Amino acid sequence: MEKHKGKIDWMITIVPFSIVIIFSLLFFAWPEQSNAILSKVRFFFGDTFGTYYLIIGLGFFIMSLFLAMSKYGDIVLGGKDEKPKYSFFAWGCMMFTCGLAADILFYSFSEWVMYATNPHLADLGSVQDWAGVFPIFHWSLIPWAFYLVLAVAFGFMLHVRKQSRQKYSEACRPILGKHTDGVLGRVIDLLAVFALLAGTATTFSIATPLMASIITELFHVEISRTAITIVILIFTCAVYTYSLLHGFKGISILAKVCIFMFFGLNFYVLAFGGEARYIIDTGFESLGRMVQNFIGLSTYTDPLRKNNFPQDWTIYYWAYWMVWCVAAPFFIGNISKGRTIRQTLLGGYVFGVGSTILSFIVLGNYSLGQQTAGVADYMAPYIANGDLYAMIISVINTLPCAPLVLVLVLLTMVAFYATSFDSIAYTASCYSYHKLEDGETPHKLIQLMVCILLIILPIALVFSESSMSNLQSVSILAAFPIGLVMILIVVSFLKDGKKCIEEREQK
Repeated sequence: MEKHKGKIDWMITIVPFSIVIIFSLLFFAWPEQSNAILSKVRFFFGDTFGTYYLIIGLGFFIMSLFLAMSKYGDIVLGGKDEKPKYSFFAWGCMMFTCGLAADILFYSFSEWVMYATNPHLADLGSVQDWAGVFPIFHWSLIPWAFYLVLAVAFGFMLHVRKQSRQKYSEACRPILGKHTDGVLGRVIDLLAVFALLAGTATTFSIATPLMASIITELFHVEISRTAITIVILIFTCAVYTYSLLHGFKGISILAKVCIFMFFGLNFYVLAFGGEARYIIDTGFESLGRMVQNFIGLSTYTDPLRKNNFPQDWTIYYWAYWMVWCVAAPFFIGNISKGRTIRQTLLGGYVFGVGSTILSFIVLGNYSLGQQTAGVADYMAPYIANGDLYAMIISVINTLPCAPLVLVLVLLTMVAFYATSFDSIAYTASCYSYHKLEDGETPHKLIQLMVCILLIILPIALVFSESSMSNLQSVSILAAFPIGLVMILIVVSFLKDGKKCIEEREQK
């Protein structure tokens, strides 16, 4: 550790985490007042500046297509003859699991219900026609465009330009120049760490109560959901800390295990749930409707505020993906060494978007099929009490060997959290250093400290019993400034990438 002391950026390490601890203490001490403030923050940013998030989302998707089809796509992330370090499957597993935490299972099972009870669907048509479209839209092309465009920018910075400063500000150097090392660069890095912590807090706080509900269902314990959720958060922290401390090999193994359980769960529901025909037909139709209406869905703002649908959902989701863009793209860029920009973008869309869409089609349409056929009614209880966790448990209980499925869902969620957050913790650990040379990794004590600190704010939010709307507010707030930085990174990459292309053409 003595050798690392001079390399550690104490300001970036201590300031954000100190503020997180202060916020956490406020949530513990004044939960009701804290939630009220979050509600006002969400309304201000989501309602007033909602179009800002939508423009950035559509812009990143268009940019991903441009990069894949242009000369930029030929750039190798590394030396000219560099070969990929990981197979496509191993690379895809790590990319998919770092980019999506366990909330993919939570939302896959339940998201259609939240849309089906929204008046916007009645304006569009029927529940059958549209309840399966929005989950695919909100979790596919634009979210992965955020990840992949920034991933190739960071991969270019790390593997082509060989930059040793693994920070958000460094990716802006082609535009900012010497200001990267000054106050402006420090502000950008601080904003990046805040966004990373906000994304961590949101995803942990939303999905872990489902794990608590599963444990309650399996063991019939009388402990409150909040208490069980906090225990789960601590246990999950231990799992991803163990994985991270064993390096990329441990992350790769855990990612593969997670993927096998994830696809195994989807196959089981499709093969033995009794709704295979409906799942396939509705999924194919929903995918086609999403593609057909993509531009309209991406630009819908509800200017008269008749239903607030984009403010409640689309804007939140784009903000949610934006705050995750601090960690996931860095990790994807790191493991993409040896691949061209085109391979990274298109491969990411194939594996990332394909796997995501599969989950929402299979798990979501299973219960939607039961609802439309009158076999079960999931909408009425949700409208009555708003408990999505109980709704998901009731869906799983209709499957054959339901207790085993509950165990599989629980283990898959733990694996998803572990693989997602060891990549986040690794990125945050790198942020704690002024410079890291090629092949150098952060000290294990720094990694351990980050792993522990990442769990504090989620525990505070769960303890304060924040509503889903207020949990979403954390991401919407943090994403506002980080969106400007993301645009700056893309412009910087286009400038530096063009210079790289010209250099290689002259040789």
